[in-house]
Amino acid sequence: MNTDSSIKFKLFIMMILEIAIWGAWQIKIFSYMGMLKFTADQQWLVGSSFGIASLVGIFFSNQFADRNFAAERFLFFSHVVGGLALIGTAFATSFVPFFTYFLIYCLLYVPTISVTNSLAFANLKDPAKDFGFVRMGGTIGWIMVSWPFIFLLSEKAGPEETKWVFIVAGILSFVLAAYCLTLPHTPPRKNVEGMDKVAWLKAVKLLGIPYVLVLFVVTFIDATIHNGYFVVIDGFLQKVGISANMSMVVSSIGQLAEIVTMVVLGTVLKKLGWKTTLIVGIFGHAARFGVFAFFQESAWLIVAIQVLHGVCYAFYFVTVYIFVDAVFPKDIRASAQGLFNLLILGLGMVVASKLFPELLVRYTSNGVVDYQSLFLVPTGLALAGILLLALFFKPPTHGPDDVGESSAPH
Repeated sequence: MNTDSSIKFKLFIMMILEIAIWGAWQIKIFSYMGMLKFTADQQWLVGSSFGIASLVGIFFSNQFADRNFAAERFLFFSHVVGGLALIGTAFATSFVPFFTYFLIYCLLYVPTISVTNSLAFANLKDPAKDFGFVRMGGTIGWIMVSWPFIFLLSEKAGPEETKWVFIVAGILSFVLAAYCLTLPHTPPRKNVEGMDKVAWLKAVKLLGIPYVLVLFVVTFIDATIHNGYFVVIDGFLQKVGISANMSMVVSSIGQLAEIVTMVVLGTVLKKLGWKTTLIVGIFGHAARFGVFAFFQESAWLIVAIQVLHGVCYAFYFVTVYIFVDAVFPKDIRASAQGLFNLLILGLGMVVASKLFPELLVRYTSNGVVDYQSLFLVPTGLALAGILLLALFFKPPTHGPDDVGESSAPH
């Protein structure tokens, strides 16, 4: 293995571990909080921790971490302390300590998402060509981490077993901390372009352009229902007959599909263009939640429809990132990406963590959840997003093939 291949493989393993930490707890955390009898508002606070940390992390990781610490040392420290916080979360059964430990973990973990990206870009000779392979490690990590729980959890796992999602995440965090010390030394970047206050102000001012505003509003809607899926999916899968130790594996089918859709996305964008691709992406949510609402007796269909996660993610969120990079002025692209990231990883997660636990409470009677009524809410939101795109989203170019200087908004 030559030096370039060796570095790519090292970075690939880094991404597997980085996203596996997240994937270990994401599917189970809301059903686990239900087992601990946390109220809807308490679940909202915990669920918002990752979103709040995302809002802080977008500025912290770029403005502070990138400029003041070697990337591999920052990752080592964050994952050691974050791992300890995850272990604390596992053994906390009352709200205040649980929330405190989990918030500490989130505040330390979220900045590592962008720092691992920065480290990868800094050490790849051809990032445009090679980063896709490295980033795929993250998707594989999310899929792989679901499999140990087939053995760690029973078919009707209670809180004593389910807390293993945090223990496994903590162990992975310690492993990654040690692994980061073997990564190439990546010194702090003293001059980080594209993150100055003027660029952020220009990015926000772009919301005055109708098609940018429409895309921003629809992305907020899509981010809310996308994150809401993770709030309710574990309990729903168990309701339709999927055992507690298999629900994470079933959910990970969506990540497998994501790999396929990422491969075909470029071709789809060129043929369908920005608008239609985005509509297909958000329609994936409407179709998936619609099936959840009306076909609860068909467990096989509930399992099969998980493949639409790849369509939802790649055809909408990844397309948004590509659109910003292709169409927005070069000097504010990084800030504009950050602005949309605020919705996808930040605000959307915060709102979903408030809305979906409240929907669960509203549509639960005598311990039975009316999932049909619940899932009609995100289905309706997705259809509203489709209408907004169809009627009001008028991008300056059809697709990535015809992007030129004149297409950039000014």
